[in-house]
Amino acid sequence: MTTAHGIADRLKGTEKNICLVSVEFGKLATENKALNLGQGFPDFKPPQHVIDEMVSAVTGDNHLMSQYTRSFGHPRLVDVLSNLYSPMIGHKIDPNHEVTISVGAYGVLFCTVQGLINPGDEVIIIEPFFDCYEPMTKVAGGVPRFVPLRSTKTDGPASSADFKLDKDELAKAFNSKTKAIFINNPNNPCGKVFQREELEMIAELCMKHDVLCISDEVYEWLIYEPNKHIKIAELKPKRDKLAKLLADNGMKPIVPEGGYFMLADISKFIYQMMKLAAIPPSAFYSKDHKNLGENFVRFCFIKKDETLDKAAEIFNNWNKK
Repeated sequence: MTTAHGIADRLKGTEKNICLVSVEFGKLATENKALNLGQGFPDFKPPQHVIDEMVSAVTGDNHLMSQYTRSFGHPRLVDVLSNLYSPMIGHKIDPNHEVTISVGAYGVLFCTVQGLINPGDEVIIIEPFFDCYEPMTKVAGGVPRFVPLRSTKTDGPASSADFKLDKDELAKAFNSKTKAIFINNPNNPCGKVFQREELEMIAELCMKHDVLCISDEVYEWLIYEPNKHIKIAELKPKRDKLAKLLADNGMKPIVPEGGYFMLADISKFIYQMMKLAAIPPSAFYSKDHKNLGENFVRFCFIKKDETLDKAAEIFNNWNKK
């Protein structure tokens, strides 16, 4: 391909993102035969009843299951979602006009930004952030404005609750050009669950400045007590198991309130020295704020107990050296 057919101008600068970082570190993990606790995927299959239903849908006699469906979502699916979320929202959600089905969370985020952001619009992104927010904003012609969550604790046990927004810093980011704000709740990578007063602060600023709130709640069912009723009870013991493992080996885990990722303060030589793979969270920060994540790595604990036991074995062997 000639240079005249390179990447479109509107996409330049969007090449580096966490997906590519994950690929790079996944490759390093394979090359170094490291146990991969960095990338966010389970090492076990879905529950059998889910697999059975998927097989039934594909192999059943209803030929309409293999045809085009309603563009905004299958009627049965949008009805179920309306019934599920209406009590949570506090009003009846119209399934035919207020529910849209997309190709994954990534797809709905992209369509939302493309459909609402005009060139020159400013979009506030709370850091650390899932890194697709920035390139999606730029592709739409928007201007990202970054406001970081800052740790309020310098020593002792740490929780993702210690990461907080500075009210004045956030308020200064809003202006006449602000079109939207991204919030990831629970947050990836630090696992913070925003409290009611924090969400009310964001809502008040949005109403004051007529700003859209794009709320990415992909981990909404992974919340740990006392923050909210636990939807997936088996993950909390895994979270606590990894936190104890890291703390016992001289690291400072940031215990998440939700999600299945955990930050920890640890050496950058984890691959070469310990054969244990993690992801650097600097990829989740803008250029000006990368220093806020430079002392941490991100672990994923949605793994089999045997996998976490292998991690413990790696730490034990490393400590004996």
